[in-house]
Formats: sequence, structure tokens, C-alpha cells
Amino acid sequence: MILPIYAYGQPVLKQTGEELDFDRFTGLEELISNMWDTMYAAKGVGLAAPQVGLSLKLFVVDTTPYEEEGKPFTGIKKVFINPVKLDEHGEAWSFEEGCLSIPDLRAEVDRPERVNLSYFDETGTVREELFDGLNARVIQHEYDHIQGILFIDLLKPLKKRMLQRRLEAIKKGQVEADYKLRFYRKP
Repeated sequence: MILPIYAYGQPVLKQTGEELDFDRFTGLEELISNMWDTMYAAKGVGLAAPQVGLSLKLFVVDTTPYEEEGKPFTGIKKVFINPVKLDEHGEAWSFEEGCLSIPDLRAEVDRPERVNLSYFDETGTVREELFDGLNARVIQHEYDHIQGILFIDLLKPLKKRMLQRRLEAIKKGQVEADYKLRFYRKP
């Protein structure tokens, strides 16, 4: 089932996610399936639980669309539950990022080239892996979501000020996307 994606301005996007308790959480398989469906429908390569309104430490990543024949990059398709960033290292590199919760807005973000994570997969098996390049970048972006951090929070103050009008328009629902968005309405 395709879920609405929570747009910039939704409070859940700024909250630190809670750890998912495998013993008490019901419907995990369905939630993960819905997150994949939602991400693919929106043409994304990553989606975090806060983006579908759940303050949980859970995200999905599929970077295989970036694979090109004859190129050395190998994409990943993984579920990350209760991830813990063990280390980030390597030279920081700049890449233009976007976000399904902030449609129609992209900006250059610097991130370290490698990230080492400990996490549970969808079966509850603990994993520890080192990711690099584009895989690391997408993971870092999604990991930030479960920490209540958006990619625009990493921009230099001047760049963020330059984007402020567009961010306010998104917050007010004055943006179009090819997927369903849920905007914040003050009670």
C-alpha cells in the first residue's frame, strides 16, 4: 500500500525516532512492504519511517537504480532497523541531494565517503557493515531522518536562507509532487 509522505513542516520529521521493539511491534512486515511501495511510487532511493509519519528508527534503501553497465558501482537494497552509526570516515565529498519530504528542492551536501553501521535487518538479525560512496551517502541521509535531521539542516546558513521562501511554500502545501504528500495543519 502506498502511504502519504510527510512534507517539510511536519513535526515528526524533526523528532528523534524511537527504537523498534521486535517483541512488541506488530505489522513490521507490512510496514516495510508499504515503505518499499511508497518509495518506489515516489521514485526515491531511500525512505525513513518518520517520512511516513512514524517516529521509529527504521529506513529502507535501494540504490540499485544508480547502477550502470560497465561502471564499478554496486547498489544495495536493504532494510535498516535500529541502526547505530559506529563511524564515519574518509574525505568529505559534495553531492546534490534531494528528499521526498522536501519536493522540488535540491542542494549540495558534504558528507564523509564511508559509514560503518550496526543494525538489525528485517528478520531481526544483527548486522555490521561498512558502506562507501553513493551507498554511504543515501544511508547517511536516511540515518539523519531517524535522528530528526533533514539535509537542509546541513547546508551553510546563507544557502539555507536563500531557500527559505521555497521551504515556507512547501510547509504551506504550495508545492506539487508526483506522489501524495501530507502537510502539517496546526490544530
